[in-house]
Parts: sequence; structure tokens; C-alpha cells
Amino acid sequence: MTHPSHGDFADGPFRLLLVDDSPADVRLAQEALREGGWDVELMVADDGIRALDLLKKTTATDDESQHPKLVLLDLNMPRKDGRQLLQEIKADPQLRRIPVVILSTSEATQDVRDCYDLGASAYISKPLDLDEFMAVMRNLGAYWFQTVTPVP
Repeated sequence: MTHPSHGDFADGPFRLLLVDDSPADVRLAQEALREGGWDVELMVADDGIRALDLLKKTTATDDESQHPKLVLLDLNMPRKDGRQLLQEIKADPQLRRIPVVILSTSEATQDVRDCYDLGASAYISKPLDLDEFMAVMRNLGAYWFQTVTPVP
């Protein structure tokens, strides 16, 4: 079995949905992905309602290259928070196979447990330090874009 490396994806760019209401964190994530050199198409939603709308639109098409291969999800957002969105993603037969990685400033044990109970693929505490945040994003990219076999 071959694994894609540095964005060598058979179906085109790796589609990633970032759900975060912080424009600064979105810009940092974009910069880290650019620096990584991965062929990533980044979709961004600033709350859970917009994210669910995007997910429903992409899975409504038969063109699977339009489906996100990964969701990076912040927990604390307006209108619909990350926990609610995670629960809805994992309850939907068309969405539940999409890996969801929680990327949150919360380090509360209960938040971590709740997210894993709801089906999160991973929980990462978002560092407040810029260099540490960039390192986390690089490591995340190396793992998800070079090591993991995405959902076909």
C-alpha cells in the first residue's frame, strides 16, 4: 500500500476543512500549511453552522474529490460549538467517516473525554506560543498528509 507524500494525492489536493472563529489562528494555520509545501485545499468556516453547511454541500455531490478528507475543529465558537458539530458529523452516515481532529486551547480533562466519546480522531491542545503553534501544524500536516491513508 502506498502512502501519499508531500501532497501527491491521486484525487488532487487534500481537502481540509478548518473550523475556527479566530481569524489569527486561521491565518497561522494557512501559513503553516504553505510552509509545509503540501498540496492542500483549505476550506474555512468560522462556526459550526457554516461548517455543517459546507460539509453537506460537498457530500451532496457524487464527486468525492470535493469531500474534505479531514476536519480541524475548534471547540468554543459562536452559534454552534465544536462539540455540537462533532456530534452531528459523527451521527451523519455521509459524514461520519471524515476524521475530525479537535484543535482547542482547552486542556480540560472533561473536554478531552467528551470529544473522544463523541468520536474525535484526535485532540490537540492549541499552543498559545506562535512557534509552538507552527510546530504543531507542521507535525499535524506530516502525519495526516504523509502517513495516514485518507478515507477513499
